[in-house]
Amino acid sequence: MSTRKRSAVAENASLQSKENAKYVLDEQVGFLMRKAQQRHIAIFQQTIGPGGPTPTQFAALSRLAASKEISQNQLGRLTAMDPATIKGVITRLAERGLVERLPDPNDQRRVLIRLSDQGRALMPELFARAAAITASTLQPLTEKEAQQLSLLLAKLC
Repeated sequence: MSTRKRSAVAENASLQSKENAKYVLDEQVGFLMRKAQQRHIAIFQQTIGPGGPTPTQFAALSRLAASKEISQNQLGRLTAMDPATIKGVITRLAERGLVERLPDPNDQRRVLIRLSDQGRALMPELFARAAAITASTLQPLTEKEAQQLSLLLAKLC
């Protein structure tokens, strides 16, 4: 490689290094949210315990607890899951006997989902654990900071 070419490569590397120095991964909101999510999931898994629902399964159960029955498609929208994901979640919950699938009497293409008696009986304990998970996740924050964080996250969604 010629001296001129080496000099140009070195200059380009130096400029790139200066540009990269402006970008600090540990200060990026997406990176921080992912780390916070990882911490929250670890707390969730530890608190729910082995054999408990996953976070996505809990989200579906929670939404179902607030309604009599709901279409699988609407449940997916309410829990921010795409159709393939919510279908898998409902399949696993049905296999565990926590939800029931029903045909929609008004639309044969739609499937209605509701909590089974077993699922409904489980919800008070799951809600208590979920409250403990939230408290543990927010533990490093003051009450005011926790409220601000929740408001800001909701604003982003």
